[in-house]
Amino acid sequence: MHLVTLIVIACVLWPADAASYPIYGSESTGIRRLDYARLVQEGAIKGTRRPPGELLTLDQVEPRLMHRRDLQIPVPDPVFTARIVDLLGSNADRYGIAVLDLSDIDRPRYAQHNSETVHNPGSVGKIVVATALFQALADAYPDDLETRRRVLRETRVTADDFIIHDSHNVKFWDPGTQKLSRRPIQIGDGASLWEFVDWMMSPSSNAAASTVIKQAMLLHRFGQGYPLSDVKTTEFFNVTRPTELGELLARTLQDPLQRSGIDLNGLRQGSLFTKTGKRKVPGTTSHATSRALMTYLLRLEQGLIVDEFSSREIKRLLYMTERRIRYASSPALNEAAVYFKSGSLYKCEPEPGFVCLKYHGNKQNLMHSVAIVESPAAGRRLYYFVTLVSNVLRKNSAVDHQTLATRIHRLIESAHAE
Repeated sequence: MHLVTLIVIACVLWPADAASYPIYGSESTGIRRLDYARLVQEGAIKGTRRPPGELLTLDQVEPRLMHRRDLQIPVPDPVFTARIVDLLGSNADRYGIAVLDLSDIDRPRYAQHNSETVHNPGSVGKIVVATALFQALADAYPDDLETRRRVLRETRVTADDFIIHDSHNVKFWDPGTQKLSRRPIQIGDGASLWEFVDWMMSPSSNAAASTVIKQAMLLHRFGQGYPLSDVKTTEFFNVTRPTELGELLARTLQDPLQRSGIDLNGLRQGSLFTKTGKRKVPGTTSHATSRALMTYLLRLEQGLIVDEFSSREIKRLLYMTERRIRYASSPALNEAAVYFKSGSLYKCEPEPGFVCLKYHGNKQNLMHSVAIVESPAAGRRLYYFVTLVSNVLRKNSAVDHQTLATRIHRLIESAHAE
């Protein structure tokens, strides 16, 4: 068994709470909560069934541009850009946005506005963590996909103090008793590496994210010698100097982005996601721009984030198959397949008459969304990418992104009405 020994309101990070991965993927991955979702969908147990947009099978969730690796982000279309900016309203200067419409693949349209505006990515940075893990797997087993799957499925991980502190609930499903519970990850909780990745990407658990980073560091350092024994894992993090751990963290998280063609000046995850994790492994700052995030999505669809296997699995991890929130919660997207990640960071300070609420920061109110939309899910008549960063103060940024999603979808619908 492998042990992962894994206000004024000053600063609150609220990750996306939205489950991912196709619900019929439990057999191949061993992610237990998918078994629960499948049983609900089949009517075997009680629960909320999923709409058509969330019911694609594994073989339907594939990178769609592997035959178009020559495709680059086009020059911005001034008319399309003007229409997108118009949707942003009077606070347009507080947004950075990029929209790539590939519904007519031979006539792509691209819009961007403040696309080089830099913000802390929040939980959007977890796509970087996933990239790092899959790069370490590819380096260890470049020609053995089944072993990569086995490492994800069979490596047993136990949460340790790297998870402190995180209050976000994850799903625990017991197939034997058929009982579902929701609670934060606690020290001593065990699951497969694949389940920890799913917890990081679906309910966006910071505890799971720090645990996955720890595992990616070990895999990067020890290759086919991973997983280590409990004793060796503990010894490695206890005896390795903090500066060396920081250097290993940087190589683990940042090199895979560069190797996948992503400019670190536009996208970087520099640290772990929990207080204890950051104390044990020193990191650096994190940042993202809408342009760099758009490049990431395009290369993901081209099968160029690490390799085809990794791009496919990351896309599946981004597939929304449960509670949709923020940008993805737009009713206009109910019939669409949405591949999504979001994150926010807000800060409040004293202000006469102002009450600090979730997503309403008056000092900082960051909200970021990345989405690939295929609508309707089966027909895929519309196919477009959106990357959006915003810092609109005193406004419910979650509702704001939901509203923008509706407006953008209607705009793209109208362009392809025929």
